[in-house]
Amino acid sequence: MYEINVLEDKYKIYEIRDNDSDSWVKIAPERGGIIIGYGVEGVEKLYLDKDTFYDENANIRGGIPILFPICGKLENGRYSLEGNEYAMKNHGIARTRNWQVIDKHVDKNSAFIKIQLDSDDITMKSYPFDFQVIFTYTLENKCLKINQQYFNKSNKQMPVYVGFHPYFKADNKNIKFNTDATKYLDENDGKIKCYNGKLSLYGLVDSPIFLDSKQNNISFAPINNGKNIFLEYSKEFKYIVLWSVEGKDFVCVEPWTALGNSMNTKNDLYYIKPMDSLELFFNIKAF
Repeated sequence: MYEINVLEDKYKIYEIRDNDSDSWVKIAPERGGIIIGYGVEGVEKLYLDKDTFYDENANIRGGIPILFPICGKLENGRYSLEGNEYAMKNHGIARTRNWQVIDKHVDKNSAFIKIQLDSDDITMKSYPFDFQVIFTYTLENKCLKINQQYFNKSNKQMPVYVGFHPYFKADNKNIKFNTDATKYLDENDGKIKCYNGKLSLYGLVDSPIFLDSKQNNISFAPINNGKNIFLEYSKEFKYIVLWSVEGKDFVCVEPWTALGNSMNTKNDLYYIKPMDSLELFFNIKAF
């Protein structure tokens, strides 16, 4: 039996729940449209630092932040476009904006909530495009599905590179990642290395990034003797970024369509035509 509940915290939380499997998804539209919880069979899979969630001036450390219109950071926090220079914080503007709930639906097989973000005078200062982004968060058969629509409402091409930053609870950071990737970029020393089936995130400051996967999925087990986490995503997500912080019980496994600073390098940028859209998906399942 599926249902959607509205929970009152400091922020309004929308909970999609499957009572038959004791599974849930929790969404905070006011805090960047972020998912703050995803549980399967009574077990929460995501890490969340609640202090950063409640502090409206803090970047949330946890959940599944949305990365739009960029992933990662820009060199000196700036980029040039058509002869003008713009400033933008790490991972873009969507994760700090108030999204609106525009639809929700429940039936016997699934439930979803649809949220929307529109450009405004504030976003125009960092990103000079008229856009609309619509995400549909669906819980179906214990699987979290995130369908994305990025609309360009401008009269010029709109460059984007998008992604997600999911924080998974972890008591193990020496992890076997099941992927067909054979190489990764180690941002700690800038070298491209061979992947031998296992990667340790202990003691790393910067990220290893899988470079050459063709299968558009990856699985891993961040909890000893826990369920595997399976990620599946559109082919446009060419890179998987791995990240953690020493002493914190999480690992991030992040699908990105391009590497950081691509607004400057122009590598792997997607240009959405005027009055056109880019549609992508990202699914998470524990099994």
